[in-house]
Amino acid sequence: MTGYKAYKGNQIEGAGPLGLVLLTYDALNRALGRARLAIEAGDFSQEGEHTGRAIEAVIELSSSLNMKEGGDVAIGLARLYVYMINTLTENMCSGSSKGVDEVMALARTLRDGWQELADQQEKKLSRPVARQQVSANAFQPAMAYGL
Repeated sequence: MTGYKAYKGNQIEGAGPLGLVLLTYDALNRALGRARLAIEAGDFSQEGEHTGRAIEAVIELSSSLNMKEGGDVAIGLARLYVYMINTLTENMCSGSSKGVDEVMALARTLRDGWQELADQQEKKLSRPVARQQVSANAFQPAMAYGL
């Protein structure tokens, strides 16, 4: 095992549920960036490989949704993930990066939202008094993932 793989393994093992969501979005954005570069280079093989990895990341995000507790937020995310997969699938080997760019913009926006939630959660939980004041509704979007 390389040092990098060991580092990534430790990062994944040490991440909480919200951290895993963020890591998955990071993987999605990396794959989309690489797919875009492959499109620009006209390398359909690499485009397919990286688009496939992006789709796998979206499937991972979708499969980790908690539909029972997540309510409308989880339903909305599930629909958005289906849209993202369909857009990427339709875009493959088209020679255009339009679909990849669209999904990349969505993924970045979603990741930024989850990062903001993680920052708020960390800030609230780092103060002893605030910890007592945190209600279940404070993390309603996180409930989409059962966090």
